[in-house]
Amino acid sequence: MTTYNEIFENNRRWIASKLASDSEFFGKMANSQTPPYLYIGCSDSRVPTNEIMGLEAGEVFVHRNIGNLVPNTDLNVMGVINYAVVHLQVKHIIVCGHYNCGGVKAAMQAKDLGILNPWLRNIRDVYRLHMDELNAIEDEHARYNRLVELNTQEQCINVIKTAAVQKSYVANGYHTEHGWVYDLKNGLLKDLEIDFEGVLHEIQKIYDLTGSGLMQKDSE
Repeated sequence: MTTYNEIFENNRRWIASKLASDSEFFGKMANSQTPPYLYIGCSDSRVPTNEIMGLEAGEVFVHRNIGNLVPNTDLNVMGVINYAVVHLQVKHIIVCGHYNCGGVKAAMQAKDLGILNPWLRNIRDVYRLHMDELNAIEDEHARYNRLVELNTQEQCINVIKTAAVQKSYVANGYHTEHGWVYDLKNGLLKDLEIDFEGVLHEIQKIYDLTGSGLMQKDSE
């Protein structure tokens, strides 16, 4: 385990390596950011965001929390989405869960988890929505991993429900949203192949916040 003091030595080595390859690296970073990606993922320490995507500093705007949740009552994640979409004008929004997620596993337990109860209830609600499918999976581990996928899918839908994303889509023709799951055992990313436009058109019957008549246009 790296000691606290070693972190600062690591930092100095990292600075030297960046300057060796690009003497203007930190000047560029300090100037502005124009990341094409917003990544919403789990806080789990075993999921190094930039590394698994093969991206450098400045290429991905990141928000992380327990269970990669996007509750509409959480001003933190709502603010991140709004800033990324309206001000940074990201083109891709990624919600990334991971197998063996402690938050998802905790939400499957019949147990009082104190202050975590209201947060993890968002995952319990996902279970309720997909209860028939999940209860039909006899293997507990397989059921657990399927809930990870379904939770990621539902959080993608929560992103699509936001006014910022809907308005940007109507005005600019983007974003494209993606649901991924990271496998801790082999490092692979799985694309859940979320039908962004299909979901957007479907939920606008209820969640239209643009007044654009996009549903009517699509059905003509």
